[in-house]
Amino acid sequence: MTQRPWLPKTLLALYAPVWIACAINPLFPSDWLIENVLVFLALPTVLYAWRFQRFSDGACVGMFLFFCLHSLGSHYTYAEVPYDRWWQALTGHTFNSLFGWERNHFDRLVHLAYGLLLTPIFTELIGRVVRVRRAVWMWVVMASFMGLHAMVYELVEWGAAMVVAPELGAAYLGTQGDVWDAHKDMALAVLGNLIALAYMSLRGRLSLTGDEVPPAVSTLGNTARR
Repeated sequence: MTQRPWLPKTLLALYAPVWIACAINPLFPSDWLIENVLVFLALPTVLYAWRFQRFSDGACVGMFLFFCLHSLGSHYTYAEVPYDRWWQALTGHTFNSLFGWERNHFDRLVHLAYGLLLTPIFTELIGRVVRVRRAVWMWVVMASFMGLHAMVYELVEWGAAMVVAPELGAAYLGTQGDVWDAHKDMALAVLGNLIALAYMSLRGRLSLTGDEVPPAVSTLGNTARR
């Protein structure tokens, strides 16, 4: 597992101006504050965990990319990110028109990215305490964890919108009139998780944590390559 000592500090230094830029004059300030509860909780937790466990370069880059997407979404709200206007300025036609979409799909992208980009760090954390003998069981553990995590996140979103700012419910949740929005978001998070697990298995890096490979992970890696 590659661990460049300078990379986490570099990514944190790069993220700081992104976060600051997105914090300036957000479209809905109250919504921005609610969205950034995730950042206020997650980053200190990761920095604290760093004292006990060093994460791989891939896990660090995944977190950086996800939080950049999240910062952009919190600036505009997920349903209002003007990617279509940006694409039209570059190409002369909208991005949605390429696929026949009618809604803003930035929120779908971020939920897919949640599973895709954060699976490495979740796997490294869980791999420290979960011992499996076959790769398929690690897939089951991680997919179940992601599905549960995505469900809890949707419930927390709903609860936060109702308790903190009920008037911002639609803007914060970004359902855009889709009654199945939460279900699709959870499904995309799990899909991203499965794609990441497949990639990690092919590279023989599923559950590689720390400077050495734990015995159970060594068995897992050998199994995944068969």
